[in-house]
Amino acid sequence: MVSQRTLPKFNQASIKITKEEGLILYEDMILGRLFEDKCAEMYYRGKMFGFVHLYNGQEAVSTGIIKALRPGEDYVSSTYRDHVHALSCGVPPHEVMAELFGKETGCSKGRGGSMHLFSAEHRLLGGYAFVAEGIPVATGAAFQSKYRREMMGDETSDQVTVCFFGDGASNNGQFFECLNMASLWKLPIIYVVENNKWAIGMAHDRATSQPEIYQKATVFNMAGVEVDGMDVLAVRSVAQKAIARARAGEGPTLIEALTYRFRGHSLADPDELRSSDEKEFWGGRDPINKLTTYLVERNLADNQELENIKKQVQEKIDQAVQFAQDSPEPNANELYRYVFAEDK
Repeated sequence: MVSQRTLPKFNQASIKITKEEGLILYEDMILGRLFEDKCAEMYYRGKMFGFVHLYNGQEAVSTGIIKALRPGEDYVSSTYRDHVHALSCGVPPHEVMAELFGKETGCSKGRGGSMHLFSAEHRLLGGYAFVAEGIPVATGAAFQSKYRREMMGDETSDQVTVCFFGDGASNNGQFFECLNMASLWKLPIIYVVENNKWAIGMAHDRATSQPEIYQKATVFNMAGVEVDGMDVLAVRSVAQKAIARARAGEGPTLIEALTYRFRGHSLADPDELRSSDEKEFWGGRDPINKLTTYLVERNLADNQELENIKKQVQEKIDQAVQFAQDSPEPNANELYRYVFAEDK
């Protein structure tokens, strides 16, 4: 069994959230979990094709970061594990599901599929099939926000960009080049490493000379912080501070969220490389169970209220599946549409 890193401690008593805030976090994580469960069902029933990478277990990272942003204003760049990032950004579940079914009504018009979700309306800059491919795109988005504000005099241009990527991407060239530029130019960007311990089938500790990725921030004179990625309140707290720094012109932050995917790398992965002990350790740290306990113990919600939310979310997902099934396939005569930006 690969040794476990000591998870950062977070004092939940150090923060206060309202009932409304707590239920928003809970509903978003439940949406992500149940959506991915339904994706697995549809994939094995032959409704989805290609590679499908699920996010089960990592919901606290998406929810904790994205729900701290300004919806529809700040930018988010994702990875090939992008379904839940899209949902947290506000992309409707039926549009995401339709895209996974390859339908014209999908958020990428059925042309992108699981790994290439995109929504200009929700400032989702896309999912990317290649490792680290989204890092330069996100860095460019942060640069244009700063340029519009400082060079073009647009005082409303104070958007923050969040760039998600996995632990494997932190060894790629784009990571080093872009973090260097972002620090030099003090770009309003947050780089979020979702360290789930495995880069496909390669254990993180075997693949990098510095397993503590957040420590790499020191090379760029950049703020770096590690956080328990299985605790949405801890992630949210770190995100709020990083967002405030970025919006105030104080530059980028590198956040390493220590998390774990409960399923294999993709639905085609038999998941035989990870030990049962490791899976059990992380399975006991389910982020949804942790938030549920917090909300109930602090009388912010009761079990019945949370169960009602779960049922409502499940109904929404079932409706999304029906919508996707009923939606038309892309027209073969429009094969070359949406290749260029001017073709909307």
